[in-house]
Amino acid sequence: MAVLRAHGIDARLPAGFEGRIFRRAAAHGSVSRPVAHFATFPLPAGVGDFGNGAVTAMGPDDVLVVLFEYGPESVGTALFARQGMPTSLEPGHFSPITLRRGLGGQSGTQWFFVEQGRPFTLYAVLGSHAKRFALLPRLNSLLGNLVVAPVGEPAS
Repeated sequence: MAVLRAHGIDARLPAGFEGRIFRRAAAHGSVSRPVAHFATFPLPAGVGDFGNGAVTAMGPDDVLVVLFEYGPESVGTALFARQGMPTSLEPGHFSPITLRRGLGGQSGTQWFFVEQGRPFTLYAVLGSHAKRFALLPRLNSLLGNLVVAPVGEPAS
């Protein structure tokens, strides 16, 4: 099992997954935050924070997961009221209308939460809404292997 560690995010990648954890260059005095992309297909270069440029490369049997960290000012807001990262998702959590850019047949979900004092969104796309029952075990195997370190501490 391949392991990725960066920016306080630890990902043990199940077979068939690839990924990257990074920060984009800060622009115009803004603060850059960690972003993680995980997929069951080759991630193209230049993928946007929420998978722009990757969803078009997905096949019906593929999964894309984005973990995006927001600034500490988000902690305590209504949007980030959920405590703890989802570690298992169900078929009913997915819908074709949740996608940022809907592509025929795909399905998505988005969760806002605070993990270890850090605010995140988890955005997941399934290559086929019709195959969501078959694809969810793969996605859940990844979610169960993600660890977020507390603010200021490295993941272990």
